[in-house]
Amino acid sequence: QLQLVESGGGLGQRGGSLRLSCAASGVTLDYYTIGWFRQAPGKEREGVLCISRSGGSTNYADSVKGRFTISRDNAKNTVYLQMNSLKPEDTAVYYCAARYGSSCLRAMDYWGNGTLVTVSS
Repeated sequence: QLQLVESGGGLGQRGGSLRLSCAASGVTLDYYTIGWFRQAPGKEREGVLCISRSGGSTNYADSVKGRFTISRDNAKNTVYLQMNSLKPEDTAVYYCAARYGSSCLRAMDYWGNGTLVTVSS
C-alpha cells in the first residue's frame, strides 16, 4: 500500500522560498504520477502542479506559473515542490497525491495528510 508523507511546510516570508517534500513508502514511485494540491482556509482544494512518471509536468494553477516547480527523485522515492517568490495567498495546507499511471488529468488515488504553509506579509 502506497503511503505519502509531506514535509517542509512552515512559515515563509513574502518573496521567499520553501521546498516541500513528498516521501513515499510501501511501493516505488517509478510508475506513479504525483500531484501537489493545496487548500487555503475557507476555500476548496485546488491543484498546483503534477509530474507524470516520465517526468513531464502539468501546471494546474495559473497563479503559480513561473514561481513553483515540481521535480521527482525516483531513487529517493520522493517528489518535491519548490516554491519561490512566495505570496501570502500561497498560504494553505499542501497535499501530495498519487495515481498509478502517467496521466495528470485523472483523479488521484492516494493522498498524504498535508503540510501547512503560512506566508507572512
